[in-house]
This record gives sequence, structure tokens and C-alpha cells, in this order.
Amino acid sequence: MDRDEARKMKEQLTAFARELAERHGAAGAPSPGEQTQADAADVVRAPTLALGLVPQADGEFGIAVRYRLGIPRARSIVRKVSAEIGPRADVRRTGRIRPVSELGPRPPAPTSQADGDTDRRRPLRPGISIGHVGVTAGTLGAFVTRAVPDGGHLYALSNYHVLAGSQEARPGDVVLQPGPADGGLAPGDRIGELTKVVDLDSTETSFTDAAIARLDRVPVSFDYPVGRVVRTARALGGEIVGKVGRTTAITRGRVTAIELDDVVVGYEDLGALNFDDQIEIESLDDGPFSRGGDSGALVYRDDGVAIGLLFAGSESGGRSGKGLTYANPIDQVLEILGVELAREQAHPFA
Repeated sequence: MDRDEARKMKEQLTAFARELAERHGAAGAPSPGEQTQADAADVVRAPTLALGLVPQADGEFGIAVRYRLGIPRARSIVRKVSAEIGPRADVRRTGRIRPVSELGPRPPAPTSQADGDTDRRRPLRPGISIGHVGVTAGTLGAFVTRAVPDGGHLYALSNYHVLAGSQEARPGDVVLQPGPADGGLAPGDRIGELTKVVDLDSTETSFTDAAIARLDRVPVSFDYPVGRVVRTARALGGEIVGKVGRTTAITRGRVTAIELDDVVVGYEDLGALNFDDQIEIESLDDGPFSRGGDSGALVYRDDGVAIGLLFAGSESGGRSGKGLTYANPIDQVLEILGVELAREQAHPFA
């Protein structure tokens, strides 16, 4: 199938999968009145499948079929959907998917077990530990500027669950480097303040887990392992990509699926959220592409073009068997936040 044919089939299969799931009913849900926040993060509800596009060796596309739990109802739906697709079905069990600040151990991998940069760093640079004063720690993904000129201010880009961390967070809250889990304390490690968060709501479909923090007068370095990253592109599938994160440092992976819809991510504070149009990445190394604390890292191609903002990971799956990683398309992140990757060292302390 070409891309348009695959998209049309995915749309039809999504409706089919939802019909099957609703016919079977939600599985694994607690009794009314007994659901806790932890339960909400794990509930299996319609739809139980995530469907997307997967690039194939002949240049055509197949359909990615992803299911979280191996319960009989889910397996039954997977079999029926896969039968409709035929040989171009790419089926994987992911286990539960969570923000990668919440993948065990919790809080993120202890400083002593992290391969990435958990120290206090000046100048700031992509890939180092960062976090809201009330959060554990995540990753500084990129430096951005407002699309509308605002005096040349520079902002740090990461995830909602790194720079905000809860619905109680408000613009103006202190952001630290390193994050609190790595010893960051206010006021000495303050680098800026929370500025804007993309709202997440369990009753609506989500597309991005993202936030920005306006930086104080602090020096920065814009370089990644591949040099400056100032361009973006839409993921097409099959790309070799990299990231630099607070926990696993520099890792390499391959985009294994694009345009994944109905990716259910379990948040401890928000419950189970559905994400559409997501990118899936598997590791090319022996270990996982990401672990707890890598949330917020920028995902880029080997040629230094950004394609995604890392935000979640699965319990299993992938070449190493240690989990798959999920990223928001970077163009969508930037558009929703009204920012762009910083192209010049306009910051007075850059």
C-alpha cells in the first residue's frame, strides 16, 4: 500500500477496532467508586489498540497494530483486526505505556545509576537534568524562541510532566537545573520559570506533552552531539535517530511507526490519556532508547534535523525487548506552543 492507501485502511480499522472493543466492554477497570489515580493509569478501555503506519522494505506501508496487555479480550481484537490487514500487519505488544519520568525506578533512575548529565551545568545545554521545583527530574530538550518577537527571550523546551508536573503548577513557578531528584535546590539552582503548558485532559484526545520555561540571565550552549539543530521535519518512518537525555545520555534508534493513534499513556496524576499522531522508536543499542528521566529530550535524525519530542515509553517491545519510545511530532509541539527552535545566539548570555 502507498501512504494514502495505508491511511485510509487505518481509518477504517480504527472504527472497526472501536466497535469490537465497545462490544466486549472495557476490561480491567475497577468497580465504580473504587478507582484510584494509579488504577486510572492502568485501565484498559476502548479502544484497546493503537494503530499507525509502518514503513516496509519495498517502499510501501503496512499497518502498525499495538496492544498493551495480553488479556484475552485484547488478543481477540488484535486477531480480528490483523486478519483484516493481512500480511502487511505489524503487530507488537507494548505492555503499559507511561511518561518516561514515571518508568521504574521511581523517581527517575537515581543519579548514581544515570549515564547522562545529572550535574549542575553552566552553560546550560541540551540533554541535561531539569525540572519544576516540585518534580523529580527530566531532560532539557531544546532552546526555543517565541514565534512572535518578545525582546529576544530564550526558553527551555521539555515536557508538561517535567516543567509542570501537576495540574497545580502555575506560570511563574521555579524551574531548576539540575532537577530536584539530582540535588537541585531553590534559589541557587534556579534557571527560569514556567511560562506555558499544553493542557492535558483525560476527556479529550491529546497530541503533545510539552511545556516551556522562560530562562533567567544564564549562559547557554546550543550544541547537540550532531551540532546545532535548527531545522525540523515530519517523520516518514524508518529514519535512524538519536537523542541525548538525562538518564541514558546518547542513544540511537529507528522510527518503527508513525501516525500512531489511540496511544494510551498512563499518568499518575491525570489517569489514562489517549494520544494521536505519535512517533514510535525502537533502540538500535542493547539497552532501551530511553528510560525514566529522559522525558523532554529532542529526537533528531543523523543529519541534525529534529523530528520529535520524547515523552513516553513502554514496558516491553523493540529490538532489545526493553521497551519502545514514543515522541510527539516536533512541528506540532512548536506550533501549539507558538515557538520555534532558537536559530541565533540572541540571548545576552549565550
